[in-house]
Amino acid sequence: MKANTDIKNNQNNKALKASGKRKLNDLFWGYLLILPTVLGLAVFYIAAFFQNLYYSFTNLGAFGKYKWVGMENYINVFSDPKVPQALINTVKFTVISVPISIIISLFIATLLNSKIKGLSLYRTLYFLPAVTMPAAIAMMWKWLYNGQYGLLNQLLAKVGIEGQAWIADPKFAMGALIVVGIWSSLGMKIIYFLAGLQGIPKAYYEAATIDGAGPIKQFFSITLPSLTPTIFFVMITSLIGALQMFDLIFLMISKTSLAVDSTMSIVYLFYKYAFEFQEKGYASAISIVLFMIILVITAIQLRLQKKWVNY
Repeated sequence: MKANTDIKNNQNNKALKASGKRKLNDLFWGYLLILPTVLGLAVFYIAAFFQNLYYSFTNLGAFGKYKWVGMENYINVFSDPKVPQALINTVKFTVISVPISIIISLFIATLLNSKIKGLSLYRTLYFLPAVTMPAAIAMMWKWLYNGQYGLLNQLLAKVGIEGQAWIADPKFAMGALIVVGIWSSLGMKIIYFLAGLQGIPKAYYEAATIDGAGPIKQFFSITLPSLTPTIFFVMITSLIGALQMFDLIFLMISKTSLAVDSTMSIVYLFYKYAFEFQEKGYASAISIVLFMIILVITAIQLRLQKKWVNY
């Protein structure tokens, strides 16, 4: 009996050692595979952020020479009249484009989740803007909005409506950019909502149908509450993306246009100070202020999610 017990103990010890070696081997290869990503994040994001934070307290010039100025850059940020205007433009773009894009993408995703002919084609067409280069999107819409030979003005002329200089007139430029921003952001949002819709059990709808609930009642009683985690995720990512709006303005609005001031976002202002005026320390302070704004907004959303998100 004692010999059998010793044999079993030895076998168990060998099994534990083998299991421990396998775990160490798995950990080694796992960490090795994520090492490039971790290094990329550490060098290009984390280290770059702290370097940017340090430079925000300096007077960094065009050739890398800098002088420590303490809080001077931040004091200038809050006294610079261009900063509030850029913040207002950014908030205007965010407040209008994000809710509209979420509502439209949710509506389209609901339609695409039903059984209709040509479903794959529709999904592809709606997703195309998400994989199209921003430069191509900007050039296409710039041609559509052209005040002299743009397609939009030509279509309006056919119904007797006078066209406008859509991206050159300060009255219309921001609205024109918002339309492009909504259109170009629908693809990814639709994919997220489709994933969320397909994760809702069909049994819920079958039970609701038996109880006599129609499509509208089912949408507001089943679909919308079940989608709140997806809506929350889309809302956070959309807000962060909208607050960092830059490429559309840079590519569509001419630097000499009268509409520059009415469309300039906080990121575009950062670009101008950093690369046109060569005031990189001051530009770093602007970027840190934007980071803090995004951090506060995200923290508020995380606190409020408990009141309306159903996990």
